[in-house]
Amino acid sequence: MTSTTREDAAHTADAGQFAHWQRTFWTIASGQTVSIIGSSAVQFALIWWLASETASPLVMGAAGLVAFLPMALLSPVAGVVADRHERKRVCIAADMTNGLLAVLYAVVFLLVQPPVWSVLVILLLRGSISTFQQPAFQAMTPQYVPADGLVRANGWLQVIISASNILGPVAGAALYAAFPLWVVLLSDLVGAVFACSLMAVAHVPPLARPSAPAAAASASPAEPPQAGFLTQLREGVDVYRSDPALLLVLVVSMVCCVFFLPLSSFYPLMTSSYFALDAWHGSVVEMAFAIGMLVAATLFGSVVKVRRHLLVSLEGLLGIGVTCVVCGVIPPTATGWVVFAVVCGLMGAFGNVNNVPFTAYLQTTVAPERLGRAFSLMTIASAIAMPVGLAVAGPVAQAVGVAAWFLVSGVAMTVASLVGIVWLARIEHRHPAGPAPASGAPTPVAPDDDHAKRPARETTHETAR
Repeated sequence: MTSTTREDAAHTADAGQFAHWQRTFWTIASGQTVSIIGSSAVQFALIWWLASETASPLVMGAAGLVAFLPMALLSPVAGVVADRHERKRVCIAADMTNGLLAVLYAVVFLLVQPPVWSVLVILLLRGSISTFQQPAFQAMTPQYVPADGLVRANGWLQVIISASNILGPVAGAALYAAFPLWVVLLSDLVGAVFACSLMAVAHVPPLARPSAPAAAASASPAEPPQAGFLTQLREGVDVYRSDPALLLVLVVSMVCCVFFLPLSSFYPLMTSSYFALDAWHGSVVEMAFAIGMLVAATLFGSVVKVRRHLLVSLEGLLGIGVTCVVCGVIPPTATGWVVFAVVCGLMGAFGNVNNVPFTAYLQTTVAPERLGRAFSLMTIASAIAMPVGLAVAGPVAQAVGVAAWFLVSGVAMTVASLVGIVWLARIEHRHPAGPAPASGAPTPVAPDDDHAKRPARETTHETAR
């Protein structure tokens, strides 16, 4: 066989592998699109019902709290579940359970007028179930997407999420205006059935777990080969402790979340109080943010190639900080509102500049059997940051104004990101090859001129910098 023939055969094999994982990806992603739109529509309708029935900031704050509380409390368990059990089944079970829960609550609405607290209970249960689905879905992606396709796949997923978050509330508002709430709730089951059906037929290779002899050899004398729950949880923490650069980015992200996450509650006040505009203008700002996320995710999914994942992730946080500073100094004029909407679009784009590379880094450097716990700990960090941020942001914004909190948040995030970027350079200088990969993770190649730790399967990536 000539060298040309061998190259053609290799090219054909690579093209076949590329087409195969893309078929699997889009089969699953198509179902998730419908499911996310249905869930977003139901979530919007429930929140709108609460607002119209109570008009109480206290109740709305409680609704936000019960949405984040399950992530803080259940993420450690969810990560272990994702690593112990077949992730595809965990995703299907969680999605269908949320759909059936919506149907049960629809029956309650059909028969009686439920109390307000029951909606909070439903939001709590929905958040608890989704907490199990998220790490399982993220950890499952590398099982059918090759390492050199993960940035692209995560970009596409963010496109889907961003587009669904735009369409979901629109669908929810239209359904809520046209039908009783119990009819709107049924859309969640429709989306769940569609998504679970496609995921069930999609071929996801089973997770390659360490063999029994290997597990026994790697276990300490005091530990049995089959680790218990606490041991598995500690192994998830060790993922970050063993990688100083990853731990640094997690800590910087958590600090930034303390300042950034409360801003989502202040967007309506920024439009209504600071700019003295109506709800339509507020919806344009929300849409601008989602469109920014959509554009950035599209670029990651089709054009942008990332080599230094953690550096790009920190640069995304820096971009968010700078845009928050700009929002905090814009004058309260009509032109100022236009600038505010545009800057919010840039802020949404920088959000995915932070998120997509970080997710791809985890998926390509963490051992597959620990990936669920690694993602769950990332979720815990965000869930803890939200109530801490609200406890600080509420009184400060009440005292000095919402725009001033945007400025304070932006300065804090900019400083934290710059410190993180400098510290990351020091870590990479001291450990140019990075820590030894965990068992089952891709093997890194020798470091290149930018001291980036890269799995061997990513050596064909072009730099986007």
